[in-house]
Amino acid sequence: MKMKILFCLALPVLAFSLDAQSPEPAPLAHGNVPGEPHHHLKIENEYVRAYYVEVPPHDQTQLHQHDHDYLFVSFGPADVINAVLNKPEVHLVLNDGETHFTRGGFAHVARNVSDAPFRNITIELMKPQTEPRNQCEKIIADLPVEDCNKPDDFSKLPPDSPLRSFAKVMLRPRAMFETDEIGMTSYSSSIKESYSEDSKSARLVVVTDGSDLEVDVPGEPSKYLHGGEVMWLESEKKWKVTTGGHGVTHFIMIQFKDSAAKQAS
Repeated sequence: MKMKILFCLALPVLAFSLDAQSPEPAPLAHGNVPGEPHHHLKIENEYVRAYYVEVPPHDQTQLHQHDHDYLFVSFGPADVINAVLNKPEVHLVLNDGETHFTRGGFAHVARNVSDAPFRNITIELMKPQTEPRNQCEKIIADLPVEDCNKPDDFSKLPPDSPLRSFAKVMLRPRAMFETDEIGMTSYSSSIKESYSEDSKSARLVVVTDGSDLEVDVPGEPSKYLHGGEVMWLESEKKWKVTTGGHGVTHFIMIQFKDSAAKQAS
């Protein structure tokens, strides 16, 4: 009888011992997020790694490591749990087009708790980002936003309103976010129109959900981008973008300031 009692008492002690010795799950080696099936690499160069991310309803990413600072742009509303390794979980409710900047150096799991897919573009910035600052958007939650006026959304006015004519003037740029290395600007237009720039620095174009964009670079075939797609524009090349003209078109351009200096040297 004594032996039986001792054996029963030993079971929870042994279970506790095994649990205490279980190691924390190791983050995936980052690189191109190998083994993380929800991240799809679209662009990789010395400035960025851009991934299209899609997590089905009530699914989650694998544990993965972010070594670099990054931006992400949400496509559609999202309801996500951000579970950073060794930190309390954070519940994020995101709006369509919501954009955030995050410092790297952590491993996490993104858990989709909604009935819709969680979709975004994640843009890893390969250069260290110094002096980040919000401009007209709250990209970093704990930093102030510059005092700037929002462009009017003329598409919401009644069809017979004379103010709708102002929407047909030009693309309306809106400075979003800046560091010493990059500048992020959003554009919107409710008609089919073109915008070109003889840029000295490289750009990354991100087309937001439900929008269409045509991009022309001399000597290259035209490219047609849809919501959720990205394109790299090399420095020292003149390009032209043309909005779809079907409702309001939104897209974002990220300028890489030091790409011009490198090209000129």
